[in-house]
Amino acid sequence: MPIAEELVARSDHIAICCTAASKFLYKLRPRIKIRLTVSANSSAKPRSAQLFNFPGRLSRMSEPTNNNRRKPPMRWIVMGVSGCGKSEIGRLLGERLGFTHVEGDEHHPQANIAKMAAGQPLDDHDRQGWLLILQQQIRDAAERDSGLVLSCSALKRRYRDLLRGGDPDLYFVHLDGNRELIAQRMQARADHFMPVTLLDSQFRDLEPLQADEAGMRADIRLSPDELVDCVLANFDFEDTKDKT
Repeated sequence: MPIAEELVARSDHIAICCTAASKFLYKLRPRIKIRLTVSANSSAKPRSAQLFNFPGRLSRMSEPTNNNRRKPPMRWIVMGVSGCGKSEIGRLLGERLGFTHVEGDEHHPQANIAKMAAGQPLDDHDRQGWLLILQQQIRDAAERDSGLVLSCSALKRRYRDLLRGGDPDLYFVHLDGNRELIAQRMQARADHFMPVTLLDSQFRDLEPLQADEAGMRADIRLSPDELVDCVLANFDFEDTKDKT
């Protein structure tokens, strides 16, 4: 079998196993070490990359190998466009880790909320003060050595760089999905200030994680429990069982 086809076949097998058995793997994480990665330099594009993807370089963390899974981060950002599920996944991830969850939208100034509710997209100036508030929350958690999961769009690289000013070891989970699915979810939710008409502006602003950013991409077609299980299955919790 050609090497490229063999890589695709193997990656498909990993993706199926992860989706079907993620909860089982998570429960056994103190005894099982698994490796689910996508090489940033691979010429083949495994279809399992639709489920999760790791940029090639991880800040202050070693690249995962068969014998070396990464220590779980202490500060996390659940990022993505409006309607991708940041609040739900952030809350669930915080519960699993035993970390505080902070909802970024709750820290928008009233002027930003009014602007979005009126169908006007925020610009860099509008987001600057909001991001600085979130940066301080991250810094406070880092200084206390406390776990934190923050739900925040973090659409542009410069926004993420600003958040990393609070902790250079921030780990980002990008909730990735197509526009049609996210639009359906936005239309179904109630009592949120962001109208679906602003979704296109969110996608225009979105800059995916780059190779030098610590993080991963997760497919929102997975159920919330499956998605969080797949994220956590990539970290070694043996030395942090009391914290989780």
